[in-house]
Formats: sequence, structure tokens, C-alpha cells
Amino acid sequence: MASATDTTRTTTSTTATGATGAADTARTTSVAAVFAGLMLAMFVSTLSETVTATALPTIVGDLGGVDHMQWVTTAYILASTIMMPVYGKLGDLFGRKHLFIVALSVFIVGSATCGLAPSMDGLIAGRAVEGLGGGGLIILSQATIADIIPPRQRGKYMGILGSVFAVSTVVGPLLGGWFVQVTGWRWLFAFNIPLALLAIAAVAFFLRRPARRADRPPVDAAGMMAMAVSVSSLVLATAWGGTLFSWASWQIIALFALFAVMAVVFALVERRAKEPVIPLSLFKNHNFVVCTVTGMFIMLGMMGTVSYLPTYFQIVDGLAPEQAGLMTFPMMAGVLVTAVGAGLLATRTGRYKWMPIASCAVAAVGFVLLSRLAPGTPLPVAGAFLFVLGFGIGLGQQILVLIVQNEFSHAIVGTATAANNFFRQIGSTLGASLVGALFTSRLAADLAAQLPRVDNINMNRITPEYVRHLAQPEQGLIATAYSDALVPIFLYVVPLLIVGFVLMLTLKEHPLATSVDHGGHSGDDA
Repeated sequence: MASATDTTRTTTSTTATGATGAADTARTTSVAAVFAGLMLAMFVSTLSETVTATALPTIVGDLGGVDHMQWVTTAYILASTIMMPVYGKLGDLFGRKHLFIVALSVFIVGSATCGLAPSMDGLIAGRAVEGLGGGGLIILSQATIADIIPPRQRGKYMGILGSVFAVSTVVGPLLGGWFVQVTGWRWLFAFNIPLALLAIAAVAFFLRRPARRADRPPVDAAGMMAMAVSVSSLVLATAWGGTLFSWASWQIIALFALFAVMAVVFALVERRAKEPVIPLSLFKNHNFVVCTVTGMFIMLGMMGTVSYLPTYFQIVDGLAPEQAGLMTFPMMAGVLVTAVGAGLLATRTGRYKWMPIASCAVAAVGFVLLSRLAPGTPLPVAGAFLFVLGFGIGLGQQILVLIVQNEFSHAIVGTATAANNFFRQIGSTLGASLVGALFTSRLAADLAAQLPRVDNINMNRITPEYVRHLAQPEQGLIATAYSDALVPIFLYVVPLLIVGFVLMLTLKEHPLATSVDHGGHSGDDA
């Protein structure tokens, strides 16, 4: 017969086990709820960049601002790029919970402003405000995952976050077209608001408040201002070069000069700052440098592809806008498969070096295949080429972020994540603008040689709708010129990916940490 002492021990042990089990269940529920909120935040952020693609001609037509159409996109990109490092640093200093809620709230204000805009000026202002909030959503989502999930387990979560990007890239243009045709374009922006409110609720209720700091850390205001001027100059120069102004114009040269000068000023300020917004010490870490450069190259190629292929399929293959948008689905399906799969493999095996190496190699093959597109290429073949490219991009997209986060202590993980994404965003901007400039110049040269044979056709009038109403010989001539101008540019990305491949060979595969190191000041915890 058991003694009273044994019975007491058994009861105590059972109670302790039950308490531990209940705590684990509560933590799992909390992490799941927080992660759902982070996914919503990522979704509305990436959706806001793609949902206006098919609706933009209708929007600017209603507001009478076709000549300012580019600013609808530029305003968002500019504001979000500037804010990325700021959110990353402030999150490390003060915790991410309240900052996340602020970013989502600013994004909601911007969306409401866009939806109610009576003019193009109001719409552009709303897009800038959206960018001020949206610039923090991806950064804070990735950094918050680093707060609550150790690197060894983080791969599968980062992979799922990467899949959100793939889904929103496909869904965005389709939703944009649906809203324009069914409800009106203003509902494009209203659609974001309930999703952002749900994300706020999840973060507010399930993410713990940051621990209070005894000191009041200084904010690197001078560094933030220098960075803002430098980045603004670069984004505007690449957005306007070859479109509003010639690349050799004094305006573009002045913007590039201002970018270079303020970049130097920024570096000098960061050397002296107590809490620099982008610490120069990050660049002493080999893995951070190679992952950041490679990620920038991958995004440069990806955005250059995504930006122009839908129009290619409309003009060269005669597809409707919705059908052209669906042609990007194979690429995003490839991203979805490998982003999730790579994350699960990294979690299971702890090995990851091969993934970004394979990413560069497969993506390079994808671009080589795309360079073989021509009028008459069967659409399933084009889709297969795009799947290969997406398959390659997905292998490295989120793993590169995971590698960067694994290199640094928790105290600066948000800053490191933001810096990595900051340069990726610059790569995206450069990709879209440089591919556009090269394509425009090549198309102008090709058409100059062909247009004398065709009466009353001007390059500025060449849109999918315009080409659709031309006679068959003229359609064929323009389709061939369009293809000849765009397709060879895909080969220009291959050397960049080869450089990325070589850089990744030098990557040092450090073991993924099995716990979250909250050394230094604490961030948030679920």
C-alpha cells in the first residue's frame, strides 16, 4: 500500500505535469494566434503593392491624372523603403508590439485616404501614408517571429510567410480587376482595412508587452534623415530615368550625385551614432554581406520579370488582362512550393547552405529559359519556364533572412532583418526601373526600323488595347518588336545570379540556434 507521502508526491508530480502541459498548450495557441496576425499583416502589405496593377488605368482615368500615374506606385515604394530600417531599429530599442500596432494603424489611415481620395493628389498622399505604415509590416513580422521562435524551428514559419508573398502577388492583380468591374476601385483600399484590424487584434491580445528599459536609448535621427534623403534620391532617379527625364539629363545626374553624397554622410553619421539605424558593424559579418547582396540580385531579377511579363503576354500573345495576370501563377506556384519546402527541410535537418546555392543556379536556368520566349511559344511552355524561375527564387527567398537572423543576437535581430530587406527593396526598385529603361530603349530602336512601313503608329500609343484594334500585319510587327526588345534582357540577369552563386559558396554554415537568445534587452514574447 502506498504511503501518504508517496500519494502526496504522485499528486504533486501529476499537478506539475498538468500545469506544464497546460502552459505548453497555451503557448502553442498564443504562437499560432500571433503567427496568424503576422500572416495577415504580410498579406495586406504585399497585396497593397500588387492590387492596383490592373486597376491603375481606371483609377487615374476617373481622377483625371494619367500624367501622374507613376507616382501612385513610386510614393508607396519610396515611403516604405525609407521606413524599413527605421522600424527595424525602433523595434529592437523599444519592442515590437506597440510599434506593430502603430504601423498597422498608419496603414489603415493611408488605405482610407486612398479610398476616399477626391483627386490624384489625395490618392498619391494616401499611398505615401500607406507606405509609411506598410514599410514596417514585413520587417516587424519577420523580426517578431525571431522573438518567439528559435532559428532551428523558424525555417518552417519563414517559409509560410514567404508563401504569403507568392499568393498575394497572384491574387492582387485578380482582385484589382474584380473590384474595378464589380464594386468600383475605391473598394480596393477598403478591402485592406478589416484585414489590418484583425492583425491588430491578434497582436494586441496575444503578443506580450516589451519589458521596460531602465535607460532611454537615443534615436539616431540624423542617420534616419541622411538615409531618407539618400534613398529618396536613388529611388526617384531610377523611377524617373528614361521616363520623365533622359538618363543624361541634369535632373537625373543631380539625383545620383545627391544619393552618393548623402550615402557618404550617412556612413559618417552611423560611425558616431550610439544606436545607429543601420550599424556599420553588420557589414563585418561575412554571412550578412553575402546574403544581402545575393538577395538584392534575386529581387532585382524577379521584379524586372514580374513588372513586364503581364504586358508581354497581352501584346505578344493577345491575352486579356486577367489571363495575362494568371500567367504569373506558375512562377508563384514554384515560389510557394520551395519556400515552404525549404523552410521545413531547414527545420528538420538544420542544414541550409545548399538552398541559396541551388536558388541562384535554378533561377539562372529559369532566366536562360525565359530568354528563349518568342511569338508563338506555347503558353504551357512559357508557364513551365516561369515555374522553374519561381522554383529557384523560392529556394533562397526566406532562407536568406533566416541565415541573417541566425548570425546576430536577439538585441539587434530586427535591425539586421530590416537592413537585409532594405537592400532587397532597393534591388526590387532597381530591377523594375533598369529593366524598364533597357526595354524602352530597345523597343524604340526596333520600332524605328519598322515603323516607316506602317502609317500612323506612334510608340507612345502602343498599349495592349491599342494593338488589339490594329490590322493583323501591324499586330505581328509590334508583337515581334516587343518580344525582341524584352526577352534578351533576361540574359542580363544571369551574370548577377552567377555572382550570387559564387558568393553563396563562401557562406559559413553555422548551426541554427535551438532557443531564442534574449540576451541584452528583451523584446516581445508570445
